[in-house]
Amino acid sequence: MTEMVYGSSPVPVTEPVLPRWWRTIDKWTLSSIFMLFGIGLLLGLAASVPLASRNGLEPFYYVQKQALFGGMGLATMIAVSMMSPETVRRLGVIGFLFAMVLIVALPFVGEDHGKGAIRWLSIGGFSLQPSEFLKPAFVVVTAWLMAASQQVGGPPGKLLSFGILCTVVGFLAMQPDFGQSALILFAWGVIYFVAGAPMVLILFIAGLVAGGGVLAYGASEHFARRIDGFLAPDVDPRTQLGYATNAIQEGGFFGVGVGEGQVKWSLPDAHTDFIIAVAAEEYGLILVLLILALFGVIVVRSLIRLMAERDPFTRLAGAGLACVFGVQAMINMGVAVRLLPAKGMTLPFISYGGSSLIAAGITVGALLAMTRTRPRDRMSDVFRRSGR
Repeated sequence: MTEMVYGSSPVPVTEPVLPRWWRTIDKWTLSSIFMLFGIGLLLGLAASVPLASRNGLEPFYYVQKQALFGGMGLATMIAVSMMSPETVRRLGVIGFLFAMVLIVALPFVGEDHGKGAIRWLSIGGFSLQPSEFLKPAFVVVTAWLMAASQQVGGPPGKLLSFGILCTVVGFLAMQPDFGQSALILFAWGVIYFVAGAPMVLILFIAGLVAGGGVLAYGASEHFARRIDGFLAPDVDPRTQLGYATNAIQEGGFFGVGVGEGQVKWSLPDAHTDFIIAVAAEEYGLILVLLILALFGVIVVRSLIRLMAERDPFTRLAGAGLACVFGVQAMINMGVAVRLLPAKGMTLPFISYGGSSLIAAGITVGALLAMTRTRPRDRMSDVFRRSGR
């Protein structure tokens, strides 16, 4: 009866979540991630067998675990990529607080696993590295604060984010974990630069970081030993770096053949920090270039898509996540070829490690959420809302 008098109102037709996600997601980035994970499993079949043999386990025990954790990481990536930037921001704040509680607890209940740095928590038979989860959460929180500072009457977001930065880096340096500290500093610098920081201030902060490095060299034997090894004119062939350098040279252009590499039997961290040495020895420069290209596709395509984004938070968070993801890969491969001092950092989606794989899934999932295509207002509408 009501419809006869007032007429029927049209019911809005909403597109289902999954088709909308598939239509708006960056498929090149998504495909590159799955290819990286596939390469990681392929390399794990070779690199993790010696470790399983030394520990008296089934030959492919660690490959099976990598597939399990990788599946969890990819599922997490897809779930996070379906979220809106606002939901990612809320979860990022909660995740940051939770990760900071774990970081603060590390000196009291953490373990070093023979690495010389207390970075892991043992929970229910599993080892958790809180700093891996701290990185994407820190990027989201920093982007939120800096975006809020650009609003009229907004909070002093840049100053607040700098205070959080100092706190995070201080706790990471206590482990000591200078590699993750450097990555956190880089993430903050990228977000601040994209937010419009003057170059003079960026250079001043870079000088402070360099000064902090000098102080760390004098105060930390762990840090000084790695720097001295990096600056030494000759590489000790009995060290991990020596084994990795020799393996890369032996691989040449086409590699020595599948399963024929020897470095995996000598390198304790062949399945994690030096996985690229296994790739270079067995498959040669061709596979290494493919891995570099896949990381390049992810970072470059993400930054290009973010250039069209008008929301400050989305643009800042996406740029920070893309750069952190790419630079972590650069650091891992740079260490293997002796361009950088040893950092103890994994290669995302390729190295073995539960925390690394799941945290990488969160990072890329948030990045995919930021770079999804969305309906955009006309520029005149943007100016009208801002009162111009």
